[in-house]
Amino acid sequence: MTPQARSVTGYTVVLPPGWCRVPVRHGSAKAIRTAVDEALKAVPRNVPRDRIPPYRAELEGRLRSMVTAARKQGGVDLYLPVTPMHGLAVSASFIVSEGVIGVPGTDADPVAVVTYLAAQDAQSGPVTVDGAAAVRREHTAPAEPAAEVDAGSRRVDYMIPMPGSKHRWLIAAFSTLGGGDPADELALALVQLFDAIMSTFRWSYSAGTATETEVPA
Repeated sequence: MTPQARSVTGYTVVLPPGWCRVPVRHGSAKAIRTAVDEALKAVPRNVPRDRIPPYRAELEGRLRSMVTAARKQGGVDLYLPVTPMHGLAVSASFIVSEGVIGVPGTDADPVAVVTYLAAQDAQSGPVTVDGAAAVRREHTAPAEPAAEVDAGSRRVDYMIPMPGSKHRWLIAAFSTLGGGDPADELALALVQLFDAIMSTFRWSYSAGTATETEVPA
């Protein structure tokens, strides 16, 4: 059965050890508790036990804020590391959102939109995601004091047209502070890690002929 004869029901990605998925639309509360439980396993045993509850509350509050922000942006899922990587705490995350991308004169044809977006600037370019054309854009963003982000970040966006639809796209938006400089070695290494994650992206299909489908949270 070809993808044209099936409807998209969602997607999958393979996460590295220590990363977790927090659904944004439904089930986020349980996922946040699970993520915090995993994070607390990395707390050294010599840390006084009475410091754990405040730390748990802080982590849960931070994740709830991230989920709320992602939901306002049409987010589907939030991904982030919850345990140290090679002994280092990692400041990185990515959000998968659903959106509509259109370009005047293209009749919303996904291939035409990909071609247009990939040619917009030197930071953008065409990539292949699950065998189909998509757009990858990498750039740096300045500090955002209003959002309590005191340093610049390196960001990578994948814009992926949804099979069977001329209007619906998934956008995977990655951000990292690196080691405090968006151009440092850690930031570049984390970008490579995100690219590796996106190389595992696959659409999930169900039997049917529908052309407009929903990506469940």
